[in-house]
Amino acid sequence: MGKKQKIVLPPELPPEIPDDEVEVSDDDLQFVKENLGYASLLSNLDTHSITKHVTRVADVKDDALEKLYEKRMQKNALKKKKEETGLQVDRVDALPIKTLDGKLHYRTATKTVSENDPSEEGTGEDVIADKGMVKLTKAEKRAKLKRMRKEAKKQGTEVAKEELEETPQAAVLAEVKQDLTAEETFESKKCKLAELGNALLTDPESNIKFLKEMVQISKDSDHTIVKLGLLSLLAVFKDIIPGYRIRLPTEKEVEMKVSKAVRKMRYYESTLLSSYKAYLQRLIALEKKPLFQHVAVRCICSLLDANPHFNFRESLLDATVRSISCPNEAIRKLCCSAIKSLFTNEGKHGGEATVEAVRLISDHVKAHDCQLHPDFVDVFLSLSFDEDLVKSEKIEEDQKLKNKKSKKRKGMEASNKLENDRKKSRQESISKTREEVEADYKAASLAPDVMERRQMQTETLSAVFETYFRILKHTMQSIGARPEANTGALSSTGEPLPLLAPCLKGLAKFSHLIDLDFMGDLMNHLKVLASGSSNSGYTYEKCSKCLTVSERLQCCIVAFKVMRKNLDALNIDLQDFCLHLYNLVLEYRPGRDHGEMLAEALKIMLCEEKQHDMQKTAAFIKRLATFSLCVGSADSMAALVTVKHLLQKNVKCRNLLENDIGGGSVCGTIPKYLPYSTDPNLSGALASVLWELSLLSHHYHPAISSLASSISSLNTAHNQVLLSKSSPIQSFKEMSLDQELCFAQESDNIKLNNKKRRANDHDPAISPSIGSTIVTSSFDDNELQSKLSSHFMLLHDIKENERLRKELDRTALSLQLYEQYKKQKKRSKLCR
Repeated sequence: MGKKQKIVLPPELPPEIPDDEVEVSDDDLQFVKENLGYASLLSNLDTHSITKHVTRVADVKDDALEKLYEKRMQKNALKKKKEETGLQVDRVDALPIKTLDGKLHYRTATKTVSENDPSEEGTGEDVIADKGMVKLTKAEKRAKLKRMRKEAKKQGTEVAKEELEETPQAAVLAEVKQDLTAEETFESKKCKLAELGNALLTDPESNIKFLKEMVQISKDSDHTIVKLGLLSLLAVFKDIIPGYRIRLPTEKEVEMKVSKAVRKMRYYESTLLSSYKAYLQRLIALEKKPLFQHVAVRCICSLLDANPHFNFRESLLDATVRSISCPNEAIRKLCCSAIKSLFTNEGKHGGEATVEAVRLISDHVKAHDCQLHPDFVDVFLSLSFDEDLVKSEKIEEDQKLKNKKSKKRKGMEASNKLENDRKKSRQESISKTREEVEADYKAASLAPDVMERRQMQTETLSAVFETYFRILKHTMQSIGARPEANTGALSSTGEPLPLLAPCLKGLAKFSHLIDLDFMGDLMNHLKVLASGSSNSGYTYEKCSKCLTVSERLQCCIVAFKVMRKNLDALNIDLQDFCLHLYNLVLEYRPGRDHGEMLAEALKIMLCEEKQHDMQKTAAFIKRLATFSLCVGSADSMAALVTVKHLLQKNVKCRNLLENDIGGGSVCGTIPKYLPYSTDPNLSGALASVLWELSLLSHHYHPAISSLASSISSLNTAHNQVLLSKSSPIQSFKEMSLDQELCFAQESDNIKLNNKKRRANDHDPAISPSIGSTIVTSSFDDNELQSKLSSHFMLLHDIKENERLRKELDRTALSLQLYEQYKKQKKRSKLCR
């Protein structure tokens, strides 16, 4: 019991021998070289992991060495405890570390330990260096801590960047956070817009200050928020704008003392007007940007349509009229519909906006030299003028004349003064009461004054006709300036004269309102335009082709409409326009020109005219019959209906239906028929026969064949019924509609046949003869093949003849030039 326990000391370490003093014999080297395979184990040993727990400490005694080992064991235990108490990082964010023992260790984030923690006090007291144990004093520890804090403050941002670079997941998390914050801000702004708009719609007078916030939100950097803000403000303004024009108070009115209600109303109106002005400025600025152009124009047009009476109408009108020339079709339609609504709904603005819009359009046409989109002038067709105002003006003038005459008579009747005085007093009292009643009625109905309406209508008419006459003048100048061989430069819309067609439509509609002083010049211009050239010696062989056939036909139609509406005041010969129509029938092409325009010209110029010359009527009948052979079914139907009308009215022209030997009647002045004559009176059509009707009776369309046979047989009972119900333009429209329906039905039948074919191909149980009968039941292959072959052979012969004629003409021209050269050469020799 009393024996002391012996302390077992670890074995002493072998003495350290420097590498230079180690001697290796030749036998050892030879042995290692011969047995390199056995030495590979030694060369692959991880010496660092083997010797990491062994540290050699010099000049330390046994007791001090034991204390060092104990402190080292305590330090290792504290490290393990830290790892256990540390927060483990998510295994997705940090990769594990595998030790030599085969264990996996994950990274840990240490907890923030307070400075008074006893476990941390013993860790930093000792530091093991390469040469031995160094003990820090308290002053050195304090200086070290201060130094570390200063470096941490200076290099705080660099450490944060290094941490982000060390963990790439942090960048992804930062982007996700940014997206989440952007979505949150977007939703918050949307909710803010909704709240502000709802508050303004529920109580605009008390919440009028929210308008400025909504305008400020519409200036956001996010494009979607800007669009939402503009549309929200549009809905709010359309609802809260009053039905009157706001007039801000003057400086004197502001200085006056007013009640609380008046002050509140002034604040409401001033805030509304300032916000509305800022909103319009924002719209006009965004209109020039392609991203916001459609939304901005939509808001401008909606405001102009809803509140044309309110302030800043001029800015809205200017922006709307300017956008009509936009290449975007949707924007152009929006602007045109807004302008047309102004013209049709004049009760909203009393007609003032109509006058301003017409003036703006006229100024734009003048500034751009008539090179604009046709919709610019086409909107004038929506205008409506009150003819009663014109009549009332004439009645007032007549009344003034009557009053003057009555005053003269009253002056002459001085003898009956007493009786006249009584009558005057009675009439004055009656007139006063009438004026009072009319004033009360006018105040109650808020109807505009008749004089004001008449003045605005006069200004509108003058601006419209000024625009029309400017377009005609520009057209005349452009035709005169172009050479005969050149068709002229195209405008931006692809047409040489884009505004001529809507101009002619407007003249045809408002021709009864044109002043008679300008009527003669208008008819002369139309005559020149219908001819297609500004030269007096015009021939159709040398046509400059500045205008299309449809435009020239429209000039003829306008001339006839103007003549009919002003028949009492005008005495103009329309034979030149009939001559132009006679020649335009040959220049018409079905795919290029408008068939409806030709049908309307035939109706107005031939069918609705009461009297025609026999020679001219026969020429038109013959030319229209020939024309019906070369065009489609709709054009052919319109021409045949016109032929039928002319034959019904002119009995003598029915000699063209006779098939005697030697042709028809030769009672005309010219016995020979000239089919290429440009004058219908000199064509000699009465000497010909309508052989075209026999071909048209075998037309593929049943309606045309029946009509041609009825004309040739002159079935009067059927023709009279058909004449009473049909006209060239009506028959053209009906035939066009029938063609569309037939085409749609044929396409449906083709689709059904294709489906049946596919079903028969997939189903072997069904015999193939069923599908073949469906297809072959409609036509015969052999007959179709023979017809197509003859047709294409005929076309081939025609083309071959044309080619041979061109070569013959070229050869004859070259021979003629050679003969002229020979003659010139002989003359030069003689002169020498």
